Amino acid sequence: MTEPHDGLALYVHWPYCARICPYCDFNVVRARGRETEMAALVAALVEDLEAQAGLVGPRPLVSIFFGGGTPSLMPPDAVAAIVERAQALFPASGDIEVTLEANPTDAEAERFSALAGAGVTRLSLGVQSLDDAALKFLGRNHSGAEARRAVALAARHFARLSIDLIYARPGQTVSDWTGELVWALESGFEHISPYQLTIEPGTAFGRAVARGVWTPPDDDLAADLYEATQSVLGQAGFEAYEVSNHARGVAARSRHNLHVWRGGGYLGIGPGAHGRLTLGGVRTATVAHRGVTDYIAGVGAGRPWAERTALSPVEAAEEKVLLGLRTVEGVRLAVLAELQMSPAGGRLADLIADDFLTLSDRRVAATARGRPVLDGVLKALLT
Repeated sequence: MTEPHDGLALYVHWPYCARICPYCDFNVVRARGRETEMAALVAALVEDLEAQAGLVGPRPLVSIFFGGGTPSLMPPDAVAAIVERAQALFPASGDIEVTLEANPTDAEAERFSALAGAGVTRLSLGVQSLDDAALKFLGRNHSGAEARRAVALAARHFARLSIDLIYARPGQTVSDWTGELVWALESGFEHISPYQLTIEPGTAFGRAVARGVWTPPDDDLAADLYEATQSVLGQAGFEAYEVSNHARGVAARSRHNLHVWRGGGYLGIGPGAHGRLTLGGVRTATVAHRGVTDYIAGVGAGRPWAERTALSPVEAAEEKVLLGLRTVEGVRLAVLAELQMSPAGGRLADLIADDFLTLSDRRVAATARGRPVLDGVLKALLT
């Protein structure tokens, strides 16, 4: 593996959605009737990018990730403008990965050719399910048939394809879930991101569960679904290179996400976008203004960030552990040493002895036993 050095990634947040899903707690707004605001946001994104480039100086660009929200609703010429400007400001030493998240509606699929022409090299499709009843429950605005059509069309335009699927839905069986995974494999995806449905406070699902409208699957069924995921994808040659991301071979991994998980620097532009920059030799966390109009006004006034926090050496090391242990690579033992941890004794030694973590080649990684309960492992390690 390689460690990030001076390379820089770019995250672009596009907050607009045609419909807001009931499980979503991201920074999103409805797109309808906001065309003038969208045009102003595109201009602000480019202005923000240029301003941050002036702060961090020349760095080789590693990747660009358009997230949201629904970036497949972006005008393709806006995507092209951001890609071109980023490449001009941060010349890359080789090819870069440009990922864009997309919904598989027929209307958005019609943009795939133009988005590929705008410079997108990797499409991440938010299919979530193939079952129409499940899609309705999840608040999605596409059908299973639309998803299949979008997948076939995307394969004609993008060399790299990823699919997101949600499991642990009410009423879902292990057999149902296995069938969806097999379809994804048969459709040719080289990268599959299976996410367990989580109930976040403040979302429509959070409120419904609190009122007792419906109940998520119990822990035993959720564990069975997780194990089925590992079994089906593992037998097909996929590696869980990160807790919720499986790839068939190293080349299929998300370069952008790996750069972030390895502790690399990245610019965040767009409403509510997070970034990690080295400013004055100090790793610094940035958070942009969350509201769209606040962000646009902030960029115009030279203040795009609502927060800019210099991380202490301990905070920076803890963040590397939190991110790195999500990956199959784990983290260097030297990072844990910065936190006064040693495999010779204490919390780290206990977690290794209990087979939640493993030590190999001076790196610490989560084991097969530790990965399903990683949140608890991290709490035990860092609290």
